[in-house]
Amino acid sequence: MNIALTEDLLAKNDRTIEDAGPAPELRNLEDRDYLEIRMRLLAGRPRGADIWVFAYGSLLWNPCFEFIEERPATVYGWHRRFSLWLTRWRGTRERPGLMLALDRGGSCRGVAYRISHHDVETAIDRLLRREMSANPPTNVPRWVSVRSAGGNLPAIAFVADRSGPGYAAALPEQTTVEILSLAVGHIGSCADYLRKTVLQLEARNMRDETLWRLQGKVAAYLASLQSNPPLPPPTQEINHACEG
Repeated sequence: MNIALTEDLLAKNDRTIEDAGPAPELRNLEDRDYLEIRMRLLAGRPRGADIWVFAYGSLLWNPCFEFIEERPATVYGWHRRFSLWLTRWRGTRERPGLMLALDRGGSCRGVAYRISHHDVETAIDRLLRREMSANPPTNVPRWVSVRSAGGNLPAIAFVADRSGPGYAAALPEQTTVEILSLAVGHIGSCADYLRKTVLQLEARNMRDETLWRLQGKVAAYLASLQSNPPLPPPTQEINHACEG
């Protein structure tokens, strides 16, 4: 596996970013909101079913909860896409980044994690707090059916709400490349996020051709930079409600 997007290239845009905190106009989810979402989500659990979580992005290398089983899985009717704007974490309000979510159509290969019955409440709470912060959220949990070697499984997955304030409609590929190449937040860069996702998928023999092509183009863009990368022109008006 010869990934073009190397750590040396990531270093070309490596810099320290202070966390500016939530946008002033942003309303964050509160404890009662997380409780309500968790209760609603678990109420929709198929009777008697185990709790599985479908991972397709950062959950592949940082699941943030304990699990007792992992299976390769595919979800149909949804595809992996950089469809969420980030104005925090791996982007800023001045230079927003992009994050993966499941968007309508196609299919997506990933991993299903099974959560112990004893840890369900804690695991789901951690998952929600990790993946959602803004209210209303654009990255929302729902039950999907995933196919694995053992048959179909009901699983929780995070999908993009196309009516949400942080939804990123389809962009020209070169615009996506520039955003992923240049966006950096206080926890890291979008290019690093892309690289880690590609590496995790490759390690599981799950090549995503779109992400593989993107990492090659991001690598070429970073290689072309000298120093002080330019601020890319704004692509659209971004609502700062998508922060996590």
